[in-house]
Amino acid sequence: MADDLPTGVAMTLEPLVTRVLAPNASAYTYTGTQTHLVGTTDLAIIDPGPADDAHHAALVRAIADRPVRAILITHHHRDHSPAARRLAAETGAPITGCAPLVVRDAGEQADAAFDKDYAPDRVLTDGEQVSGNGWTLQALATPGHTANHLAFALPETNALFSGDHVMGWATSVVSPPDGDMGDYMASLDKLLLRDDRIYYPGHGEAVERPQRLVRGMLGHRKQREGQILRLLREAPQPVAAMVARMYVGLDARLLGAASRSVLAHLLDLARRGLVVEEGDLWRSI
Repeated sequence: MADDLPTGVAMTLEPLVTRVLAPNASAYTYTGTQTHLVGTTDLAIIDPGPADDAHHAALVRAIADRPVRAILITHHHRDHSPAARRLAAETGAPITGCAPLVVRDAGEQADAAFDKDYAPDRVLTDGEQVSGNGWTLQALATPGHTANHLAFALPETNALFSGDHVMGWATSVVSPPDGDMGDYMASLDKLLLRDDRIYYPGHGEAVERPQRLVRGMLGHRKQREGQILRLLREAPQPVAAMVARMYVGLDARLLGAASRSVLAHLLDLARRGLVVEEGDLWRSI
C-alpha cells in the first residue's frame, strides 16, 4: 500500500531509476516528496526534496560515492528544491532545471511555499538535455502548477519524471498568480501528444497508464469549469460560495487548495471572455 511506503529507503523502480521517499507526508504531499536517482555508474538526482537531515543522509547512502552529473529541479517549491544546495556543495554537481522566479504576490499559496533561495547554475529550456553514462534527460516545459515547471523525459526507457504536473494520487493545485489554469490545461494537452510508457511523479505511485490518466485529468478540469459556469448562470457569487457547493465533504485542510483552483479557473474563464469579476463577486457574461 502507498501509505506504507518507507522513507529513506532506496527502491529500484527499473535498472536506471531509483526512488527515495522524503519524510514530509502532509495533506499536500501525500506520503512525501519522491527523489529520483537516474543512472548506474554516474547519476542525475531529480528533485532532492526538502532540507531534511534524514533525507539528505538517505540520498548520500543511495548515491554511494558515485559521481553526480546534475541535480535537476522540476519546480521551486520547498518540498522539492531546497536540499539541492547542500547536495551540490558535497557532490560538486550543478543545480540544473527550472528557472528561478521572482514572486510578485504569494497570495494564499495553498500548497508548499516557495523556495526563495533557489538559484540554479543552469536553466533548461524546453528540449534541452543533460546526459551521463547510458542515460539522457530531456527537459519538457509543463507550466501550470507553477510558471516554471519542467518534466524530464528519459528516452532510454521511455519514462517521464512528471514532478507535480501529473501526480500519482491527486490532481495538482493550481494557485494564482504563479499557477495558471490555461497553461496547466495546455501542458496536459502537450503530454497527450507523447507516448511515454510510464510517469514517475513527485508524489504518489508510478503512473503505468499515463495517457489514460492525463485524459481523465483534462476531463476533470473541464467538468469543474462547467460547474463554475452553471453556478454563475444562477447568480453572481464569491469564490467561497462556489467552493462550498462544488466540494461538499472535502477535508477542511484542503479547502484553501480548492479555493485557489476555483480562482485559477475563474481567471482563465475571464481571459476567454466568459466571466467577469465585480468586487468580491464573479458573474457570467
